[in-house]
Amino acid sequence: MQRTAILVDGAYFLARYRKVWGDRDAGDARAVAKTLFGMALEHLKALDRPRESLYRIFFYDCPPMEKSFVRPVSGDVVDFGRSGAAVFRRELHDQLRRQRKMALRLGRLAERGEWKLKYAALQQLREGSLRWENVGDEHYEPDMRQTQVDMKIGIDIAALAYKQQVDQIVLVAGDADFIPAAKLARREGIDFILDPMWQGIAPDLHEHLDGLQSVCPRPF
Repeated sequence: MQRTAILVDGAYFLARYRKVWGDRDAGDARAVAKTLFGMALEHLKALDRPRESLYRIFFYDCPPMEKSFVRPVSGDVVDFGRSGAAVFRRELHDQLRRQRKMALRLGRLAERGEWKLKYAALQQLREGSLRWENVGDEHYEPDMRQTQVDMKIGIDIAALAYKQQVDQIVLVAGDADFIPAAKLARREGIDFILDPMWQGIAPDLHEHLDGLQSVCPRPF
């Protein structure tokens, strides 16, 4: 039986969600989870495959940060574990665990307990529209990055390919980190499709794909 696995880079999906479905509440965890499942079914429809061919949806993300930090300018203490972003992430993960055919893969957040200037603030400083004496807490963000997520995606692609559990993989992502895993899957006879959710990709990525397919509404 033909089977399709759909792998979703969670951070990328959520960033694109705000652009693609700007009219929806991006803080509604239940609606986001429902939209994700619906997008998976749209892929099956576009590929002319029945709903029963869905092997599983893999969603890769990190748990929210639960620590408190001292703000760099004011010295106030902020508890990120109680922030709206953390509450949303926990609710989203809970909703995804309840979804049928859904596998939640969690990495971890690596943080150094430091702050860094936001990219927009750095640009404003360069342009002169913002002066150092006017820089405040709102111009900083915690210095952190996701770890283990890309590795988990690569391992799952390799396992699905070697064990021949599926004959088709749809990856929702936007960077080139997946290329080694995609090449491996294609060598094993897997039909490998990338869904960048209408985000442009580098021209040289096409040679590592069997197809490029975005099924969400195209943002303007």
